[in-house]
Amino acid sequence: MAERPGLERNAVGLTEVLFQSITHMAPAVAVALSIGFATTFAGGSTPLAVVFALVAALLTAYSIGELARHLPSAGGMYTYVGRGLGSFFGWLMAWAFLLAEPLVPPALFAAFGLYGSIMLKSVGLSGDIAWIIGALVCAGLVWYFTYRGIAFSTRIGVLLGGIEIGIFLLIPVLLVLNAGNRNNLNVFLPGDKGLTPVLAGMVFSLLAFVGFEAAAPLGEETRDPKRTIRRAVLLSAIAIGLFYAFNYYAATVFFGPDRMAAEFYTFNGGDPWGGMAEQVLPGIGGFLVIVAILNSSLANANSGANASTRVIFSLGRANLLPSWFAAVHTSHRTPVNAVHAQAIIGIVLAVGLGLVFRDQPLGGPLTVYVFIGYALGLLFAAMYLLVNLAAIGFYFRERRSEFNPLKHLVVPVLGALAMIPAFIGVLGGMTIPLLGVAVPALTSPFDVVPGIVAVWMVVGIVLYFVIRAQRPEAIAQLGAAVTEG
Repeated sequence: MAERPGLERNAVGLTEVLFQSITHMAPAVAVALSIGFATTFAGGSTPLAVVFALVAALLTAYSIGELARHLPSAGGMYTYVGRGLGSFFGWLMAWAFLLAEPLVPPALFAAFGLYGSIMLKSVGLSGDIAWIIGALVCAGLVWYFTYRGIAFSTRIGVLLGGIEIGIFLLIPVLLVLNAGNRNNLNVFLPGDKGLTPVLAGMVFSLLAFVGFEAAAPLGEETRDPKRTIRRAVLLSAIAIGLFYAFNYYAATVFFGPDRMAAEFYTFNGGDPWGGMAEQVLPGIGGFLVIVAILNSSLANANSGANASTRVIFSLGRANLLPSWFAAVHTSHRTPVNAVHAQAIIGIVLAVGLGLVFRDQPLGGPLTVYVFIGYALGLLFAAMYLLVNLAAIGFYFRERRSEFNPLKHLVVPVLGALAMIPAFIGVLGGMTIPLLGVAVPALTSPFDVVPGIVAVWMVVGIVLYFVIRAQRPEAIAQLGAAVTEG
């Protein structure tokens, strides 16, 4: 029997893989939308909260990097967990990832549609028609990028990532210059209320880092993957963490630390960055913010599709999903059926949910973005916790000669602990232990998200035992790296 064709080896290097992780964090969207919510807790100390979130993200990034040194695979984190904690937890990671990562593109299709509709109003299109057109355009572009090949797709990611970062470096530089004598490094110190609001802000800022691990599923297509993936994961977390900190330093000193908690999040009709950009770049600032968010949405959807299709392909190759998903394009060397499936899922979810939620206060597309965002927050916080524990298990069980108590015990334990308040913060309706921060319960329609995630995971547990009974050899593949394959 002829050997099944695989993904393209040695197709991308550090730059492309680095931007795979960077664009998956959607820096412009995170600055404009995600971290803004943290200001309601941290107020004028939001820059410090972002620094704390950076440290927490780096702990997990370090654990992932240590695992990537030995386990390059399109399976990414599920390979790490399968090897470090065993097949059961490896399957749970794969199953959680199978829900989480394919949800990234539709969330960004909806965001692209939302901000694209703002532009389309100038030519007389508005409402559902406008945002659906935008969502479909974004979905079509992402399908084309991922279908054409990993080198093509990731180089598009480098270009898009450079544009959004460039815009969101220009604007904060102008904010700092216009702040004049209001520039003050005290925003990196706790305020009168101590660390409690800072730590609460850190919990929600941490969600803006989701995606730094997105380089991992490209392990089979990367040059020198054991070194390159590790560097990309760590460098992306550091670089974007500093980028976030600078942006919120600029916003805080320009807007005013005392106003941040009460006024920033709702300023300019809920578009504070557009409002500030218009003040320092009259006539074009707000437009540039929209361009950056559109660009960021497209880039994030692209990197999310790259990651999800590789994991779907890997599960198909291991016969944990139908082998149809393991098909590879003969010339582009892309997981072609996984690419098609991801595009269809993304369009159906983005447009379908947007129409279902059209009467919600936030409107259809924004409700889709937030709805999926809650699910992603829950899933990724849990997955990051597991991958930290997997680092301990892998080095203790398989690499005992390399086991370092600081690198492979202290750092992963701290990384896992940092994810617990993040998980609770997204779950809602609880008080975060030690921090004493009461998180409001989720409101409709978002209150059904934890139940959906719970049902998905219960189904996954049942499937594990079914598959183990019927195809034990497939379960054994959960920890296989490409070099062993």
